[in-house]
Amino acid sequence: MLLAATIVLAVLMTAIYLFSPKLRTSRPWRAMVTPLASIIGSGFLVLGPILLHSYGAWAPLVMLGLCAAAYAFGSAIRFNIAFYDSREDGDAETLSHKMLEQISSWALAFAYFISVAYYLNLFGAFGLDMLPLEGDIWPRLLTSAVLALIVVVGWVKGFRSLETLEYASVTVKLAIIAGLLVGLGVFFGETVGSAGLLLHASNLTGWPALTLAFGLLITVQGFETSRYLGHEYKAELRIRSMRWAQILASVIYIAYILLIAYVFEADSLQLSETAIIDLMQVVSPVLPILLVAAALAAQFSAAIADTGGSGGLIMEASGGRVSERMSYLVLGLFALALTWTADIFEIITYASKAFAFYYLLQAAIACLSAYRSQRKARAAGFAGLVLLGVVIVIFGQSMAA
Repeated sequence: MLLAATIVLAVLMTAIYLFSPKLRTSRPWRAMVTPLASIIGSGFLVLGPILLHSYGAWAPLVMLGLCAAAYAFGSAIRFNIAFYDSREDGDAETLSHKMLEQISSWALAFAYFISVAYYLNLFGAFGLDMLPLEGDIWPRLLTSAVLALIVVVGWVKGFRSLETLEYASVTVKLAIIAGLLVGLGVFFGETVGSAGLLLHASNLTGWPALTLAFGLLITVQGFETSRYLGHEYKAELRIRSMRWAQILASVIYIAYILLIAYVFEADSLQLSETAIIDLMQVVSPVLPILLVAAALAAQFSAAIADTGGSGGLIMEASGGRVSERMSYLVLGLFALALTWTADIFEIITYASKAFAFYYLLQAAIACLSAYRSQRKARAAGFAGLVLLGVVIVIFGQSMAA
């Protein structure tokens, strides 16, 4: 009972701080919120059980690798933000840059198609987790209904009126994560003090372990949104806020994995999209309720953001020939098909590959820009990221439930 009260207090104190006028009106913090909303989202809910089940005691090291890969791809996008901001108005853009940017816009729009299916399938799973309903059909029906609602709202009214949800959903999510980390910290100390560390062997080794990690890139994705905030923030602030968003997200993710990797029985874990609920029930009965609330808020707002983002990208990339409303409809039909033909782990892999394709294109743009500006060491580093992106796209694998 005392632990539950401590967790709730941590949630409330964090929420009060994040909702404080001083922080809420801070431009650097507001610029961080958009990438942070995506980076610490769905991945936080599914990643812990997947890493624990698959990698055992090596899970924190894999998490560190995922964060490092994401930060490296983020450096390419930050380079592109700075490069385009420093160009003079009269500077001509090369044909290769134009082509890569055009392909990149379409690639990101398509990646958003998959990510919306990913977010809403998690919404469906968490939304019904505590109800006595058997089978996959009920979460898929809920996912389909929410997807239809989003498409209708986008078609009729657009999403401008819902943009204020982003800050509220991020605040709720971060506050609940703070409570989760406090609860896990106490549980970790008590468990290690009484039973010692549990050092589980990895269920995956070698190439299969690596290809699964490739398929998990989506779980730390979302930092690219900073590139498309030029109408709100200057380049220097977008670069700085994106860097800090990635660092903060990495610290949270690694702390989270460290706190669960050595105190839970990996062999008895039933891997599913809502496995985190079962794990946290052991820590405190209040945590599953909080996590469901965080999941519903995060997935709904993220799905709205990516639906709106894809519509804007497609309209821009098509030169206005495809309207945002038509994009929402196509996205809805695509996400609906994915919902009924794939499980959540397959969708995670598809999304990881789609975003990896976008990231390798951004790395290619950064490579060309660095080479043209005689920064050959940077160009070589970005070329390495292009190769990593290609490997992820080709070899990334899903974890079967």
